Amino acid sequence: MDLRAGRSLSRSEIVELLAEARQRTLLLVGALTDEELRRQHDKLMSPIVWDLGHIAHFEEVWLLENLGGAGSGSEGLRGMFNPFENPRATRDQLPLPSLAECRETMARIRRDVLGRIAELDLDAGDPLLLEGFVFRLVLQHEYQHDETILQTLQLKQGRPYPAPRSLVAPPCAHPDAPPPGSMVRFPGGSVEHGTDDRTAAYDNERPRHVVELEPFWIDAHPVTNADFARFVDEGGYDRRDTWSPEGWSWREASGVVAPKHWQRRDGAWHTRAFDRDGPLDPALPVCHVCFWEADAFARWAGKRLPTELEWEAAASWDPETGRKRAYPWGDDPPTALHANLDAQLFQAAPVGSYPLGVSPVGCWGMVGDVWEWTSTDFHGYPGYRSFPYPEYSEVFFGDEYKVLRGGSWATRYGAIRATFRNWDYPIRRQIFSGLRCARDA
Repeated sequence: MDLRAGRSLSRSEIVELLAEARQRTLLLVGALTDEELRRQHDKLMSPIVWDLGHIAHFEEVWLLENLGGAGSGSEGLRGMFNPFENPRATRDQLPLPSLAECRETMARIRRDVLGRIAELDLDAGDPLLLEGFVFRLVLQHEYQHDETILQTLQLKQGRPYPAPRSLVAPPCAHPDAPPPGSMVRFPGGSVEHGTDDRTAAYDNERPRHVVELEPFWIDAHPVTNADFARFVDEGGYDRRDTWSPEGWSWREASGVVAPKHWQRRDGAWHTRAFDRDGPLDPALPVCHVCFWEADAFARWAGKRLPTELEWEAAASWDPETGRKRAYPWGDDPPTALHANLDAQLFQAAPVGSYPLGVSPVGCWGMVGDVWEWTSTDFHGYPGYRSFPYPEYSEVFFGDEYKVLRGGSWATRYGAIRATFRNWDYPIRRQIFSGLRCARDA
C-alpha cells in the first residue's frame, strides 16, 4: 500500500490501511496473557492494555467526533486514556479493562468508523480531510504505539516474549559498504529543511525553509556495538573529561557503566533482547543509549553529535542536483530492500546491510535500525503553526527534550520519512536509540 505524502487516499485504501494497522497491533499482543497486558513492566511505560485503549479512544475522537468541524481544537482525549491527566508511572492504578473488554471496545469503535467513512464526503472542505490527512494521523498514531508496545516488551521480565515469526532473512553487510567508523563529507551551502506537506507530515516538520550549513563530516554508518564496547572497555564511563557537566551529573547519579541491557559475562559482553540473553553482536548498531552516553562517546572519539539540520541534510539533500529527497534513496516509500523497519527482523541489522538505502552523500542506514540522537533541542521551525492540536508538538517545545532522527527497526513504514522528528528526555534509554557522529570539515 502506497502511503507516500502528497496523494489522496481512496475510501477502499483508508479501510484497508486501518484494518492492516489493527491486525499488526493485535498480532504484537496476541500471545500475551491478560496479566502480562495489565502489568506495568516499567514505570517509564504504560501497561500494554492502556496503549490499546488509548489507540481506540484516539480513533474515536478524531474519526467520529472531530470530523465536520466538531473538534475542540485540542487532542480531545478524556478519562483514563488522556495521557496528560494520567502520567505513565500511575497508569497501573487506573481501572484498566481486560483484553476482551478492550478488544470489544476497539471493534465497536471501528464498526462506527467504517460506517462513517462509507457516508463521508472525502472531498469536503474540512482541512482534516485534505488528501486523507486525518486518516494518516490516526494510522501514524497507531503505528507509533506499536513501537511503544515493543519498547515495553523489551523491558518485560520473566517469560520470553514469543515474537511473531519473521518472514525476512537477516541481511549481511554489503561488500561495497565502507568500513565502520568511516566518514563522508557534506559540502555545506544552502539546503532546504523540513517540508510543506500537509497530507502526512506532522506540524513540527513544517514549514519547509532554507538553512545555510557549513561543510561537515558525518559517519557513514551508525556507531556499532564494537565501537561502543571499546569506549566502555577503555574506561569511557569513568572519564569525566569525556562527559559534559550535565552528562557527568547523570552518570554519577545513575551509576550506569554500559548501555542498557549490557552485561559482562565470562570476559565478554552479552545483551538481552525480549528477555533472551545472548552474546553482543559487534556488527550491529549500538542500541539503548541515552543522549548523555551518545554525547560522551562522540567526545571520546574526537567528534560530536550532528545537529538536526546536519542530520537531515546528510539524509536527504542531493548537493549535485540541489534537490531534497523524501527518503535517503529517493521519493519511493520504504521497502524491506531499503531499510530495516516495520519489526521485520525484531532487531537491528549489521551496518552496511542496505545498499539501496544510501543517501546522496554516502550515508548508510539513516532510516531504520536505531533512532539517532542529535544535539538539537526540540523547537518549532520558523513559521511553525500548530495543526490539528498543540498537544502533539507544541507543549513539548523547549530545552528539556533532544531530537532523534531516522526511526528504528521497530518503526512502521508509514511512520518515518527524512523530515520526521522524534524527541525524548536526554536520560531516556528504553527507546531503540543509537547514534552517528559528526565533526567540522
